[in-house]
Amino acid sequence: MRKLLNAAFIYMLVGVASGLFYREFTKLNNFPEGQFTQLGLAHTHLLTLGFIVLLIVLVIEKVFVISQSRKLFLWFFWLYNAGVILTSAMLIWHGSLTVVGQESNNMIAGIAGLGHMLITAGMIIFFVSLRRAVLRHTAAPEPVEA
Repeated sequence: MRKLLNAAFIYMLVGVASGLFYREFTKLNNFPEGQFTQLGLAHTHLLTLGFIVLLIVLVIEKVFVISQSRKLFLWFFWLYNAGVILTSAMLIWHGSLTVVGQESNNMIAGIAGLGHMLITAGMIIFFVSLRRAVLRHTAAPEPVEA
């Protein structure tokens, strides 16, 4: 549980910092307000996929102890986080290039796509782990009150 809490906290810090970077970097480079750049998406990806989702997983862990399937949980944790980090990094890279007026290439989109695939794989493993935990939880006999 501590690993989930620490990761969520780090995502919160990096998510807020990326929003600050987006605002200040676009101002510094006189980027037209209202013009789209993927740089602004990194902020919401980090806060939503990192901070909020991991806090929800923390609550689910508390209720169902999904980490009891240790291998599955570790696969989820590392695949999912690698995907969020990779996707967010590509959003920042591509968005920064847009702000400074440089053309990006298809490699950035490909790597971002790989990040999304890792997130998807992590979520599938999460649901397998969650399903096992829920079945284990519902199969346990109810405590009898005296």
